[in-house]
Amino acid sequence: MCGIAALQLRNPSLHPRMGSLLSSMLCQIVDRGPDSAGLAVYNTPGLVQEGSSTLSLLGKDQGMTTAAITAGVASLLPSEAQAAVKVVGDTTLVSAAVGTDLLVKAVSETLPEATIIGRGEHVAVMKSVGHPMEIAAEHGLEAMAGSQGVSHTRMATESAVTAGGSHPFSVADDLCLVHNGSFSNHATVRRDLKREGVVFDSENDTEVGARYVASRLKQGDTLEEALVNLGKVLDGFYTLVVTTADSMAVVRDPIACKPAIIAETDDYVAMASEYRALASLPGINNARIFEPEPGKVYTWSL
Repeated sequence: MCGIAALQLRNPSLHPRMGSLLSSMLCQIVDRGPDSAGLAVYNTPGLVQEGSSTLSLLGKDQGMTTAAITAGVASLLPSEAQAAVKVVGDTTLVSAAVGTDLLVKAVSETLPEATIIGRGEHVAVMKSVGHPMEIAAEHGLEAMAGSQGVSHTRMATESAVTAGGSHPFSVADDLCLVHNGSFSNHATVRRDLKREGVVFDSENDTEVGARYVASRLKQGDTLEEALVNLGKVLDGFYTLVVTTADSMAVVRDPIACKPAIIAETDDYVAMASEYRALASLPGINNARIFEPEPGKVYTWSL
């Protein structure tokens, strides 16, 4: 059992409240997954910079000072790239005014043991082991602004309780996936993806779903098409939330075994594992509230 809370803010006047709203949602799903937690926030000032790529690295201790990391990364990039390193809670963020692939190469050469848990121009990803609200507080979620946010609380079933096995999984630019449930044939799909050259960072079945979606998007699928294809390939009981720089999608397995509820207004779209996580959102009494139909992909764009 895991908990999901996701929020897309259509009304820019709500962007300064993104963190506080998502934090209140997260608070209500803690008992669904007390092992570990993760966050993905989009367009959050101070975490990402316009015109720059940002990598989220697992852990605050990378074996080097932030100054040394900055110097090492900068030495491998054009002089105008303006590399910067920031530690937020248990996460290290590295930014530079270059493409993501070039930044990944520079960071990997500077920190060969680092685990990249998020990448893109718009997203910052943070995850750790421990009580979800403590993790949120450590990273300062309450004060964050942004356009979208996803939170996940995990009760491990398919792999060990580790920060690397926590959700979200961000395996392509600005793409994040969180998952409540399990994929029964993830090992088979993992082998198929490995034969195509896909590299994995964990043994988590959710990463298989994320890598599959990223592979389909790379082949030209829309987000909706990628999730329709996922439903044809991956078996199991699940609710998924997938976000990109400007979109959010929700899909449940064809039997709808795992809970999900959505609230939609002109100002926002919110999804959670339980209604109580939505109850304190502004205008909730006038929201369209519904459970996603089995197997149907729902998508929204900013």
